[in-house]
Amino acid sequence: MIFAEVHLLESRVYRGIGNLSKSKVRLLQTLYCPPHLQAVLDLQSGVLHAEDKDYATAYSYFYETFENMSSQDDPAALNALKYMLLCKVMLNMPEDVTSLLSINLAVKYAQLREIESMRAIALAHQNRNLSDFEKALPDYKQKLSSDPTIRSHLAALYDTLLQQNLLRIVEPYSVVEIGYVAKKVGQGRQDVEAKLS
Repeated sequence: MIFAEVHLLESRVYRGIGNLSKSKVRLLQTLYCPPHLQAVLDLQSGVLHAEDKDYATAYSYFYETFENMSSQDDPAALNALKYMLLCKVMLNMPEDVTSLLSINLAVKYAQLREIESMRAIALAHQNRNLSDFEKALPDYKQKLSSDPTIRSHLAALYDTLLQQNLLRIVEPYSVVEIGYVAKKVGQGRQDVEAKLS
C-alpha cells in the first residue's frame, strides 16, 4: 500500500512539472491496493487522460472513482462528479449533464454550488453562448478557478467557443471589418484579429 501511495505521489509530481508520460508510467506500476486508494489512483488516471484530451477514457476513470467514493460517503466523490461533467462538456455532449445528475448516486450532489457551476458552463456551451460562459466564470469564480484541472480545460473551452462565435459572424461575408466583429463578440480588437488570423 505504501508503494501505491508513493507511485501516486510521483505521478502527481510528474504531472505538476508537465511530464505526462512519466506520470502515467508511475500509475501503471501500481499493484493491488484497497478500494479507497484505487479510487484515488483512478481519479489521477482520469486527470491524466483528460490532459491528453482523451475525455472518453477520462470519463470512465472518473465514473469508477465516483461510484467507489460515493459508496463510501467520501467527500472527494464531488470532485470525480465535477470531472465527469467536465468530460461531457468537453466531449461536446453538454445536454448529457442533466441526465448524468439524475442517476441515483449523483442526486445528492445536484444542488451543490460546485455542480451548479458546471451546469452553468454546460448550458453556455450547449447554447454556444460566449456571454453566458463569460458570466458564469465570475459568478462561480471560486468554484471554477480553484481547481487547476477545471481551470485549464475551461480555458480551452473558452477559446473554442470564441472561435465558433467568430466563425458564425464572419462566415457569411467575404470582407469583414475587425472592429465590427470585435464589437459583436465583446472582445478587444487585437484579440479578435489574432483569433481570426
